[in-house]
Amino acid sequence: MNAAPLPPVAPEVTATLVEHLSPRLRKRLDAAVTKLGARPAHRDGDTVTIVVDDETELRLHAPGGVVATVDDIICGCLLAPACVHRAAAACAAPTADPAPELTDQPTRAVPEPASATDSATDSAPPPDSVSSPEVASPAQRAAADALWSAGAAVLEAGVDGAGAVAQSALLRAAHTARLRHLPRAAGAALSVVTLLRAARTGDPSYRTADLVTALAELLGTAHRVRTAYGAELATVRGRARRPYSPDGSLRLYGLFTEPVVTDSGHGGVRTWVATSEGRLCTVGDVAPGGVGRALGVADRAVRLGDSALTHRELGRAGLAVSGATVSPDGRLGAGKGVRAVSARGAAWTEQPLASLWETPPSEQAVRALRSTSRYADPDGGGSDLLFLDVELLGAVRESGGACLLARCEGDIPVRLAVADDNPALAHRDNLMLLATAPGTRLRIIGRLVPAPHPRLILLACSHPTGEGTIDLGLDRLRRADLPDPAAPVYPAPPQPGGAGAHSPLYLLERRVEQTVPAGRAALGMLGDVTTEARRIRRAGLPTAAGLLTALVTSAARRDRDLFGRLLPVDTDGFAASWLTAARYTAAVAESLCAAAWEPTREGPAAAPSAPDQWPEQAMAKTVQG
Repeated sequence: MNAAPLPPVAPEVTATLVEHLSPRLRKRLDAAVTKLGARPAHRDGDTVTIVVDDETELRLHAPGGVVATVDDIICGCLLAPACVHRAAAACAAPTADPAPELTDQPTRAVPEPASATDSATDSAPPPDSVSSPEVASPAQRAAADALWSAGAAVLEAGVDGAGAVAQSALLRAAHTARLRHLPRAAGAALSVVTLLRAARTGDPSYRTADLVTALAELLGTAHRVRTAYGAELATVRGRARRPYSPDGSLRLYGLFTEPVVTDSGHGGVRTWVATSEGRLCTVGDVAPGGVGRALGVADRAVRLGDSALTHRELGRAGLAVSGATVSPDGRLGAGKGVRAVSARGAAWTEQPLASLWETPPSEQAVRALRSTSRYADPDGGGSDLLFLDVELLGAVRESGGACLLARCEGDIPVRLAVADDNPALAHRDNLMLLATAPGTRLRIIGRLVPAPHPRLILLACSHPTGEGTIDLGLDRLRRADLPDPAAPVYPAPPQPGGAGAHSPLYLLERRVEQTVPAGRAALGMLGDVTTEARRIRRAGLPTAAGLLTALVTSAARRDRDLFGRLLPVDTDGFAASWLTAARYTAAVAESLCAAAWEPTREGPAAAPSAPDQWPEQAMAKTVQG
């Protein structure tokens, strides 16, 4: 096991090293990556040295923290520089984030001859430019085609077959796409590579659903580049950076502070504030350090102007900021020109904060879904927070454990789940204490969890005594704060008899997810799915039934020529069928989530239960969009 972590390697460096390998060495590359990952390594300044064997050392030079050129990886074996060790080291290292500024000039690591067509089209301005063309340039469409082909190849082979060579093809396509001013598609390709590596190394944080989303985003964006125009094209292209834009003077009111602990070992806090118009912004401080740093940073001064407020204090106080800068996703900048002084805050029952709780829950859920959608516009902004007045009902048993059941406006039963089970944080203890106080009325803030029933991650609430607020990840409730220590445990409430009740949509979702780890061939061996399609159709989902049949048929199709020989597999056709099914299931899931938040007028039976009441045409439009 490496003692020192390998430095990030630029995508184009990895792609170039793999492309220069001979066919024989490419077959040995995956084994070399595994073997190299088990060798000892040590860091000396900007250089990490890996001991390949008793006589050979491999050096990765990373000035500035990133291996930026092929010459920065040096091997001492006799076959160098054409050896497999350099490519294996690049594939074993994490992928570096691309530089914020890229030009169309070829780099030393990526020798690309320029053609007449490229010179005429690669000078297209960035997507933020006013003179941006109405349609994608030929070079951009070619880059999108390369991304589509690389993504389709991953879908064809599955996780087990998408080794270092397939990943390098994705990295090359991602680098080319960024040079052609397609940062959104390039970012999706890098996400796919990162998740593929996590899956192949057995990373415990890997989830197949994440790779499904990343692959669908990659294929969908690559497809839309070829057909989009005007404003839609600017959205599909994305932004190379998420710049902070000037926002003048702001009067900010603190809402709450939440701890942030990531699987990558980072820790910190994020403090949510609202402007006088009710717009949500955040002030964050996250860095390597895990849960210990998250607890410590909460009591450190906020990095915003000259303010002496800590994050805990800002969550209940206010700030007056001049020269403010705000990113598209609401993060407040801390540049040299920003000035901030402490000011009076506002209670959750006072304006302007009280207005956040005045919006009906169904409208808040729809707004949050727009920001949490798997395929939302990265620059769309918005927040996934909901602000509700609830009455606690008690604990409710679920297959994954217990959560807190509450009832909000419109007689909607809402499940309130724990944000983080880490025992060092207060989330779990606080939620279990609140479950012992049925009938308590609270004003809460939670993060929407897309599900066929109303569900939130509970982040903050008003104090049960009515005095102040509680940051549920940082502050700890005491039993003396609760009005009643005894409470029954409620059985799970019945699901509404609407579209989400016992929906067989999972039959299609299962096939979509099954394709990613196993590849097309495994799906093609399923045989007849008529029974599953009939069951889906009886539930009022004819489009889903057709997509399931088309997906399995496409996976199994192998045409022959006039002499009976098998023709090459239609990877593009299968990828198109899979993408359609993936986007459809995501759209249906979001529709079910939005419908679950509609107020109950006549009890559970008020939701549509007959198959002909399914809004399938509306969902189909969503998928096509």
